[in-house]
Amino acid sequence: MSEDIGVTRFREYLRVNTEQPKPDYEACRDFLFKYADELGIERRSVETAPGTYFVIMTIPGSKPDLPSIMLYSHTDVVPTFREYWTHDPYSAFKDEDGNIFARGAQDMKCVGVQYMEALRNWFAKGVKQWTRTIHIVWGPDEEIGHINGMKGFAVTEEFKKLNIDFALDEGIATEDDVYKIFYAERIPWWVKVTLPGHPGHGSKFIEKTAIEKLHKLIASVDEFRNEQKSLLAEHPEWTVGDVTTSNITIINGGVQVNVVPEKFEAYIDIRVTPLQDLDAVLARVDQWAKEAGEGVTYEFMQFSNFKLISPNTREDPFWAAIDDALQKEGCKYKKEIFIGATDSRFVRAQGIRAIGFSPIINTPSLLHDHNEFLNEKTFLRGVEIYETLINKLANVN
Repeated sequence: MSEDIGVTRFREYLRVNTEQPKPDYEACRDFLFKYADELGIERRSVETAPGTYFVIMTIPGSKPDLPSIMLYSHTDVVPTFREYWTHDPYSAFKDEDGNIFARGAQDMKCVGVQYMEALRNWFAKGVKQWTRTIHIVWGPDEEIGHINGMKGFAVTEEFKKLNIDFALDEGIATEDDVYKIFYAERIPWWVKVTLPGHPGHGSKFIEKTAIEKLHKLIASVDEFRNEQKSLLAEHPEWTVGDVTTSNITIINGGVQVNVVPEKFEAYIDIRVTPLQDLDAVLARVDQWAKEAGEGVTYEFMQFSNFKLISPNTREDPFWAAIDDALQKEGCKYKKEIFIGATDSRFVRAQGIRAIGFSPIINTPSLLHDHNEFLNEKTFLRGVEIYETLINKLANVN
């Protein structure tokens, strides 16, 4: 039996190596241009840095004065450790059960191709235009949050000219039969704490050392972490996105075994839920530094005080379109706050509604993991769902 054309294009796209830190964006652009030409969709590229491209495909709407919708996916993928993969992560090997193994199979090359195949199916039915203009946008450098990606592109005139009112972006696979839809994200705060102390010989009892201050910092962060963990346990209906997590991820310090260090540096990854008072969390971070001891300072490597939440009730016409589409397709779903960070945060910061959704159920979540895979039947079911979803969204008046 011949392979579905959408599955074939999916596997071809997976074979284009866009792995960080050296993604081949030129090969990616060339593949996407050929794909757009195959479907008869207008396309162009925007070079944000030498060899780094956004690809923008456009289907003009019947009411071009209405703001457009954006079907977004990022083109880069995270590094692989090939010795841990059963198959070459860029071979797009398909086993006898239809499981396609490749980096990007879930995160998120599947979604970009599913958009395209949904449109292909509409074209085959004779539908080639919707009320609103549709932009299918493929972006670089999401996995590193770089200025050459959506972080920088979203504030340019080039992006503003797209006149976007609503955007679809990535979600995540679920192991049960309930789809997840994300209307907001936790806010990443990355904190560097510098803890100075009295140095000296390792044979002495030295007071006010850097390690004493580090102990206090670790205890404070752990106390807050446990508070949030308890809150989650007390509310079974909550998800991790409804609370704030904090983890010390890097500790640097020391010169040799017999020398008490003159300072330590600790890095904390905090993911703040938009449901929480941001000023209260900020005050807590400040308290950690003060309680750790004299001279302890901190700085934010990444910080935002914007609570970016997209409308998620039927009063919003785009959310109503999503709800109608998923009901029509018989999909059970749960709306959540995304625990990580996607390019949607940069889109929402421009006042644009953005919803994260990947139509993947009954599948282990393997984004950034070894042996990432997606079954071809799950992929094709996602195409069907996007057919209905895109049609509803693009016809919102």
